[in-house]
Amino acid sequence: MDTKELYPGYGEDVRLTRVVPAPRQIAHQELEYFGFIHFTVNTFTGREWGNGEESPAIFNPEKLDAGQWVETAVRGGMTGLILTCKHHDGFCLWPSAYTEHSIKNSPYKGGKGDIVRELSDACREAGLKFGVYLSPWDRNQETYGTGKPYDDYYVNQLTELLTNYGEVFTVWLDGACGEGQNGKKQVYDWERYYEVVRRLQPEANIFGCGPDVRWCGNEAGDTRPSEWSVVAAELADAEKVASESQQEDSEEFRQKKLVSTDMDLGSRAVLKNKKNLIWYPAEVDVSIRPGWFYHEEENDKVRSFENLKEIYLKSVGGNCTLLLNIPPDTDGLIREEDRRSLFMLGDFIRESFGRNLAEEAVLTVKPEKDRDGKDGSVLLKKGEETWFGNPDGLRELEVEFTWAEERCLNYLVVQEAIRFSQRVEQFEVYCLDGQGCWKQIEKGTTVGYKRIVPLHGAATKGLKLVITDARVAPVLAFTGVY
Repeated sequence: MDTKELYPGYGEDVRLTRVVPAPRQIAHQELEYFGFIHFTVNTFTGREWGNGEESPAIFNPEKLDAGQWVETAVRGGMTGLILTCKHHDGFCLWPSAYTEHSIKNSPYKGGKGDIVRELSDACREAGLKFGVYLSPWDRNQETYGTGKPYDDYYVNQLTELLTNYGEVFTVWLDGACGEGQNGKKQVYDWERYYEVVRRLQPEANIFGCGPDVRWCGNEAGDTRPSEWSVVAAELADAEKVASESQQEDSEEFRQKKLVSTDMDLGSRAVLKNKKNLIWYPAEVDVSIRPGWFYHEEENDKVRSFENLKEIYLKSVGGNCTLLLNIPPDTDGLIREEDRRSLFMLGDFIRESFGRNLAEEAVLTVKPEKDRDGKDGSVLLKKGEETWFGNPDGLRELEVEFTWAEERCLNYLVVQEAIRFSQRVEQFEVYCLDGQGCWKQIEKGTTVGYKRIVPLHGAATKGLKLVITDARVAPVLAFTGVY
């Protein structure tokens, strides 16, 4: 019998699973968790958004140490850092040839400093990835709001950043769009910006107002229970519309929560009538403090380890990447309050996911062999190079672990081989109780690149993952028990 008759909706599932990530998108998701460095004249004025009239003379972080930023990131478990090379105020942290509103006219290192160089070199030495943020909105630049003359200016600065500082893993673009000195707003030439990035840094992902990685929808660390990477193509244009962009800084915007209408972006029902689909994974961007820039009055408002842990488990563990902001103070150093919480998060990640108990278990998989004849042992190997894929049309998969002695279990990690798209729609998790019966302890929907399922310290000799529904057939890359 034809699989279309056996499995209603199979044809639509095929359409959905044809949407797959580019290699650069897979590489980006594998980084999982990285940091943001918000630093500019705002650090010295106490503002979140500068007005572009700040004098470069106020910028003098006398103890700045990019090595300390990198050491903080490494101990905190991060894989890269993104620097706000230019925020909305237009002040450049490198000696741009196209403006006087830059570090070259500040007291920092006698006008000879280049913080983009310092951080990119420090990242490279420590093995971290380096990324750049270049705000399209420039409240200092007189050509802002004039169309092509400003686009030329922006592209010139983007070119400086993408040619003079080595490999860049991401170009972070937001949709902030307000008035310039002349009272006009700029209509950004996004396609021209993208072309420059693709030509100069072809492996870099473009975030936000770009085609590769999308904003999760809030800055509060809030996440969806079901996060789909296959979505309608129109979602990529949402942040580009000036009327929908962030017009001013506010606590309300920073703490915005997801609402029910935002929750479902990629179910079969939502995508059924969408003609054009894209692979567009989500990123959770959140600051360790209430603001994005350092403010002394927020020294007692740093997020706790427990809060960071919750955000990490829901974002990295919910098919998102996590971008955590750690702003330096006026000396140019990340404060000990921030470092303390961050180091605890790094220790938690290393300690919680260092020993895979699945490697010590008897592993049973149903079906026993995948469509290529591989057995379940491939599920213990991390990475996209191996996978266990059911034959097309077989949507259910069971992965069972049993131990000779009782184990205390905290987390189940499941990863799909996303080169074959995102497929899992429903799963259940069971453990063996004292009578040797399987008891359901968790259930969920999407998996994607990674799902971390809390097991609540269950004491058991057995754990079972049951995928109950998937598009065409599940293709898993990894399972781990911790």
